[in-house]
Amino acid sequence: MKKSIAILCGGGPAPGINSVISSVAKAFLESGYRVIGIHEGYKGLFSPEPNIQDIDFKLADDIHKRGGSALTMSRFKPTNEDFNTNFFVKNNVKLLVTIGGDDTASTANRISNYLKENNVAIQNIHVPKTIDNDLPLPENTPTFGYQSAKQEGVRIAQTVYEDARTSGNWFVVSAMGREAGHLAFGIGASSHFPMIVIPEMFNNVDVTFDRIIRLIISAILKRKILGIGYGLAIVSEGVFHFMTDEEIKNSNINFTYDEHGHPELGNVSKAHIFNILLQEKLKKIGLKVKSRPVELGYELRCVQPTAYDLLYCAMLGYGVKILFDKGDSGCMVTASAQGVVKPLYLKDVSDDQGRVIPRLVNIKSEKQKLIFDHGMQYITPDDYSKAKQFVPDPENYDFKKILKW
Repeated sequence: MKKSIAILCGGGPAPGINSVISSVAKAFLESGYRVIGIHEGYKGLFSPEPNIQDIDFKLADDIHKRGGSALTMSRFKPTNEDFNTNFFVKNNVKLLVTIGGDDTASTANRISNYLKENNVAIQNIHVPKTIDNDLPLPENTPTFGYQSAKQEGVRIAQTVYEDARTSGNWFVVSAMGREAGHLAFGIGASSHFPMIVIPEMFNNVDVTFDRIIRLIISAILKRKILGIGYGLAIVSEGVFHFMTDEEIKNSNINFTYDEHGHPELGNVSKAHIFNILLQEKLKKIGLKVKSRPVELGYELRCVQPTAYDLLYCAMLGYGVKILFDKGDSGCMVTASAQGVVKPLYLKDVSDDQGRVIPRLVNIKSEKQKLIFDHGMQYITPDDYSKAKQFVPDPENYDFKKILKW
């Protein structure tokens, strides 16, 4: 029976997935392998009748530039009881290629160990993807999809900025980011947003709605002093990761709650939350400013990849073949800007509980300091006297006092 490899995608989409699938397929087809695409991720892999698709050169060549994923995705995380050897034995699979985040990678390792215990030896190589850019890849290499998502975010942001100028409004933008602020910072810095709020900024104080709203008002006040009555603030949804459930509940926003009593944040617009709280605070202090919410999330995940990600994903895809030929398994594939391919093992980037340590924004780096010191607008002690025409307590909106920097 012809040797084969299998490819599946887990988690949510990111620009460049099809470029990875295409490159992996082309590399293995050239070596005579059958390439099997599995729909619905791990759910499809272990179903009684997996929904599979043979990927030939024509299909691989056609999909490489598309957004989204040619293989439907799933967040299903199988237990050890779900595992079986049927698919691998029936199709003579020698390699399982997984495209996803750290959960998808760790599950692939569990599957590989299970197969080995049942005398079915295969290699597994993971291609890390996330628009959040929060996986600890070497030399600060971005995760694939991040650059394309950022580019689309900037495109939308620039249009919203024109709307703000045209209408004389403020916009509160929320950007995806599980617990890191890379995407919000990248979009905000590129678009010259007056205020950027990311969780890493709260290194000396707790993350609270009050502090976030006062930071936004700090930019509003500074712009008013400059004679500008409009602007944008972007807040990373990652701030919620560092808030207590009590802080979220006390916001008086109407959340639904899961069976454990935790607020279901996925059911609400984060931008809407920030905007409502901002409006309440502005009304309370008597500052007449109109603001509107804009969410940057699902709009960014399936865009057509940019040139950066098209090339980067190709290197990752070809890199899978390089690592396979070397006998590597249980690893993530990485590729430097120079095209140097290396394996990265989960154990080397995980904590004692096996959780992958997220890569956070380094707010003390020179790039970040440039943006915080010069690229944003906020109240400082030099502005207090002028700000008093708008609020009686401008020191309460001092950027560095709020954060205790």
